[in-house]
Amino acid sequence: MGFLKRFFRNVFHEGATSQVRNSSFESVSEEELEAHLCVERYGDFLLSQAVRPSYDLKVVPSQGYRHDVYRDEESKSTVPVLMAAASADRLFDLFIELLDPLGTEVDVVLETSHHRDGKGHVDLYREHIDMPVLQSILYDYEDLLLNDGCTGIAVLNPAIPQEVQFDEHKLLIVYGKPLRPFESILQQAGVACKNDIKFVTEAEHIHSSKEAYSDQFEEFKMRLGIDGPNYGRYGESAY
Repeated sequence: MGFLKRFFRNVFHEGATSQVRNSSFESVSEEELEAHLCVERYGDFLLSQAVRPSYDLKVVPSQGYRHDVYRDEESKSTVPVLMAAASADRLFDLFIELLDPLGTEVDVVLETSHHRDGKGHVDLYREHIDMPVLQSILYDYEDLLLNDGCTGIAVLNPAIPQEVQFDEHKLLIVYGKPLRPFESILQQAGVACKNDIKFVTEAEHIHSSKEAYSDQFEEFKMRLGIDGPNYGRYGESAY
C-alpha cells in the first residue's frame, strides 16, 4: 500500500478520499504529500499531530487569539468568545491554566468523531466533577487530547456561565463573560491578541487519528464516569 493510501486510511474518517477531491491535495504526489505532512513547525509555531493545513497553505498556522461572538439562532442571544491558537509545546498547559477561572466544580463534554464515517461528532456529557480530580485525569490523557484529531473536550460551569473548549482542531475557545481573566492567562503565556488572525478551521485542513487513540478515548470516557453517547448539547458538526 502506498503512502497516500495509508495516509487516507489513518486520517479523519478513514478512507474518505472524497474529502480531498477538488482540493489542494488532489494533484500532489505521494512524495509531496509526505513532505507536507512531515512539516511540524511554521516559524515559531509548532503543530500537534492532530491537524494539518491545506497543501496550498491558504492559512499558515500561527499563534494568537482574537475576539469573536457566538450567536444562538434559537434564543437570538449573543455570547462573547475568545478563540486562540497556541504552539503545541505550550498548548496543553495553557488549556489547564484556562480552567482555573471556572471554579471548583464543573461539567464536562467530550467530543468524539471516531467511527463517525464523515457524519459529524458525538457529544458525551458528565455533570459535577471536582476540578482537581478532572485536571488529574486530563494530565493522564495529555497525549490523546493534544494529538488526536478526533477528540475534543469542553469544560463549563453552568452557574456562571462560562466554558473553555479544547476542540478537535486543537484550538482553545472560551465562551461567556467576563473574559478578562482568560485573556490575561493567554497574554501571560505569550499568546498575543491578533484580531485579524486566521485559524486552520477557516481553510481546508485534515484531521489525523489512529486506532490506539480510539481505544484511549474509551478509557478516558470511563475514567470520567461517562457511560454512553449523547447527541444533545452541541449537535453534529460537518467537516
